[in-house]
Amino acid sequence: MKLTTRSRYGTRMMLDIAQNGKEGPVRIQDIADRQGVSAKYLEKLIRKLKDVGFVKSKRGPRGGHSLAKPAAEIPIGEVVHALEGDGSLVECRSGDKGCARMKECLTRRLWQEAADAMYDRLNTFTLADLINDAEQCGSSTIEPWSRGGF
Repeated sequence: MKLTTRSRYGTRMMLDIAQNGKEGPVRIQDIADRQGVSAKYLEKLIRKLKDVGFVKSKRGPRGGHSLAKPAAEIPIGEVVHALEGDGSLVECRSGDKGCARMKECLTRRLWQEAADAMYDRLNTFTLADLINDAEQCGSSTIEPWSRGGF
């Protein structure tokens, strides 16, 4: 399974805010420049992350975005879930979006359990864990191409 760019870029954005927001809010354009991602795309992602309470925003000349809670309290699985939607690996997980064979599907439970296991594992890591891992490796930042694509 591949995670979409929403999850990958959204996680990188959250890490960028955690690392660069210690002195105040971080501008979306600065994140976009550092991460090599479109500011417009990041604006779409930040809205979802604000809706679930991971990010707060401040308007004005010294405005920008900051974490709404400590990095140690933001599990990666919850970030991914907020950006990916219903958390399923296949479209048949939820009723309205299900396929015509949903009721008699022999693999439906398998896909549900696989998705649950993935999110359970992702939730064992927080933003703080990833930042600490980078610091342990001697890196001051999480690069887009390091740590398996984050």
